[in-house]
Amino acid sequence: MTSIAPIAHQGFTRIACEGDAEDIKRPIAQETPIAIEYQGLGYAVLMATPADLDDLAVGFSLAERLVDGVEQIVETGCHVVDRGVILRVVLMDDCLPRVADRVRHRVAESSCGLCGIENLEQALRPLPPVDPGPAPADASIFAALAALGDHQPLNRATGGVHAAALCDAGGAIRLVREDVGRHNALDKLVGAMARSGLAWNGGFALVTSRCSFEMVEKAVLAGCPTLVTLSAPTGLAVDRAREAGLRLIVLARSDALLLAR
Repeated sequence: MTSIAPIAHQGFTRIACEGDAEDIKRPIAQETPIAIEYQGLGYAVLMATPADLDDLAVGFSLAERLVDGVEQIVETGCHVVDRGVILRVVLMDDCLPRVADRVRHRVAESSCGLCGIENLEQALRPLPPVDPGPAPADASIFAALAALGDHQPLNRATGGVHAAALCDAGGAIRLVREDVGRHNALDKLVGAMARSGLAWNGGFALVTSRCSFEMVEKAVLAGCPTLVTLSAPTGLAVDRAREAGLRLIVLARSDALLLAR
């Protein structure tokens, strides 16, 4: 087997409120363990949709601050095994100290206070400032919201995946990536942009999820000026966005949206 289909068909029993029952099959999104290795060193295991994994490798590497740009990624390769996929990434040699340092913090025992403090500092590392530039017009955001469903084939089929979209300043959707994990969807989008040489150019990111601090950090590290989310933010997400200068728009609906202050 050289690949895993992102959609499977599963049997269910449909039970109506009147009590009628029937056996049906419906498409469901695949959730697959993706083990990421750098230079053969195990780094992380993500639960992700097995599609656009080269984009995921690039976006994840950027979000983890293992590389400064796509040019430092020499090669990526996907290898299907019995229980999932091994995503092998080869970086330029000058990036290897970063990998070793991050692996050290990922596996550190927190049995002493010093280790715990060290890991907390790693979790909330300072973010680079973002130049938010001119704000997108409200009409542009509403236009992107209205169009997004047409760019989500996996979600239309399964109803079970998130999307992250690159939208231009006028609200046109230029690129979308989907995944069962909201973090993975955004990593895939950022990776696809980096691999294609696409920039934000006054546009914004639109994601179909709640806004956790990780989503804010991924957007900031990708240089995104404006992040729009369909659901609510956490307090830490708002704080981190404010610190970095990221424009944060949340609870975006067809009739209203909230601009975080």
